[in-house]
Amino acid sequence: SITGETVELLEPYLDMEDYNLETAKKVCGNVAGLCSWTQAMAYFYGINKEVLPLKANLALQEGRLAAAQMELNNAQIQLDEKQMELDRVQAMYDTAMKEKQALLDDAEACRRKMNNATALIEGLGGEKLRWTASSKNFQNQIINLVGNVLLATGFLSYSGPFNQEYRNLLLQLWKKEMDNCRIPYSNDLNLTGMLVDNATVGEWNLQGLPNDDLSIQNGIIVTKASRYPLLIDPQGQGKSWIKNKEKDNGLQV
Repeated sequence: SITGETVELLEPYLDMEDYNLETAKKVCGNVAGLCSWTQAMAYFYGINKEVLPLKANLALQEGRLAAAQMELNNAQIQLDEKQMELDRVQAMYDTAMKEKQALLDDAEACRRKMNNATALIEGLGGEKLRWTASSKNFQNQIINLVGNVLLATGFLSYSGPFNQEYRNLLLQLWKKEMDNCRIPYSNDLNLTGMLVDNATVGEWNLQGLPNDDLSIQNGIIVTKASRYPLLIDPQGQGKSWIKNKEKDNGLQV
């Protein structure tokens, strides 16, 4: 209930030098407290005059703070909900990206396989002519196999004692007889290639056998014929070859 007018009326008294607690105690101790109380009330009014707007502003700001806090809480709730949605969408996105990467990897693997298959098909396409020719050649070999084997066995059994010229003559006579009997054979038959491979011939050459056709034929007769061969060997080449060939087998001479 203190007003500014009351305080203004009190100011002349408050400004007096003897208007204080000590002087009042000397005059009348019973009312000394009243003197101190009036000073305190005037001082309180001045302080409270400044504090009231601050309190009002504090209450206002507290109201605003409460409203802002409520808005913040609501916003936090919405943020949490959106974060949960974002986490779900992020998980879906990660799953989709993994599936995409897996599909890309599968597509790349398929592309590599397709390229390899295309290269293989193109490569095999180039082999088609050779395979066709080889198949035809094999079919002809099957048809001519009887005659070829007959010529090879005749060569092994009967041509051993003769020179190259007479061996060729024997083959020509045999072929003429087979033509009369309608026995098929290969016109380009190579008896050496039929009876021995190049690797074996190379090994024989390293062992001392000469590389001419007659010597190779003699080597075939020695190794393939079922009867023991008699070697007419004036130069000693056959003897040297046999020693080297059978050295690892413990040949004693």
